[in-house]
Amino acid sequence: MILEAVLVGLTRFLVGGRAYWLGAQPTSRQRIYFANHRSNADTVVLWAALPPPLRRRTRPVAAQDYWAHGRLRRLFALDVLHAVLIDRGGGRDALDPLHEALAEGCSLIIFPEGGRGPGPAPLPFKSGLYHLALAHPGAQLVPVWLDDVGRALPKGVSIPIPVSTRALIGAPIAPDPGETRDAFLTRARDAVVALGLSLHPDLPVAPPEPPHA
Repeated sequence: MILEAVLVGLTRFLVGGRAYWLGAQPTSRQRIYFANHRSNADTVVLWAALPPPLRRRTRPVAAQDYWAHGRLRRLFALDVLHAVLIDRGGGRDALDPLHEALAEGCSLIIFPEGGRGPGPAPLPFKSGLYHLALAHPGAQLVPVWLDDVGRALPKGVSIPIPVSTRALIGAPIAPDPGETRDAFLTRARDAVVALGLSLHPDLPVAPPEPPHA
């Protein structure tokens, strides 16, 4: 509890991270919050933005290769954030810890891009969100736009730059009957982008072009 309070206080002091509940309200219902990913600070900013009762039952999903590397990162990931660490190269089996956490009644924070993109527009979403949605229909899927977190802690920077970040939390979505995986993932990404467009009408919405071979 003390480390949690310290981390939340530092996050609020350094980068803000205020939550704006635009299409959903903070309730105790089980949820999967899915957000754009620009910075290693994304996890902490969204987690800290939740009210304490929700924060304590919401587990961020984090890459094992980053958050388990080093004693201090592992301490914060496991003992403060109570993160679910996954192997990004583990294929479908990588989702097993997420299924277990949802079966236990926890909510999750996930970043469906699977990694940080090079620009403000999110990368195409990977299939994990779709599989979780089908396997756990009782968990609401809530889109989130994290604003300016990439400027607060850019790639390669270890000390946050004082920037006022925000978490815009939108209306829940769900797979439609008969909707294909790709159609759902596109719609989920569009829900996140729409929140970003509400702040930045000139936001590039197309996903970045894949690198040429």
